[in-house]
Amino acid sequence: MKEYKMRRGEYLEERVPDMEATVEEYFGTVDGTEEFKGNDLYVVSDPDNPVFERVVAGTAEYGSKKDKLAVHFEERPAEEVIAEGNADAAADAVDAKNEFLLEATGRDAKSRRESMKRQVEDDPDHDFEA
Repeated sequence: MKEYKMRRGEYLEERVPDMEATVEEYFGTVDGTEEFKGNDLYVVSDPDNPVFERVVAGTAEYGSKKDKLAVHFEERPAEEVIAEGNADAAADAVDAKNEFLLEATGRDAKSRRESMKRQVEDDPDHDFEA
């Protein structure tokens, strides 16, 4: 599970007032929830894009700290997707992930990468998920 911060001065609930609808717009019908650090995240078990096996996304609330976007994308192996003739779906999947993350966090891919690098540099003893 990856967690993403918002841009300075912005809040997730302001950027995405209806998380469930936003998840459905990008990935398909939400068919359940899954607990993560005391928060219920939305689960899409049968995503619209054949690259994804499952998508879990939602708000990770931290009381006195700003909420973060928590997301986990389970993807099928690229060889499998291409063998099925769905090579175009791979590009669409990358676009869907990046557009969803940009809408929710206000940060583009480059900004998200830089933020994660700083986080690792600031805390080298912490084991961050890839």
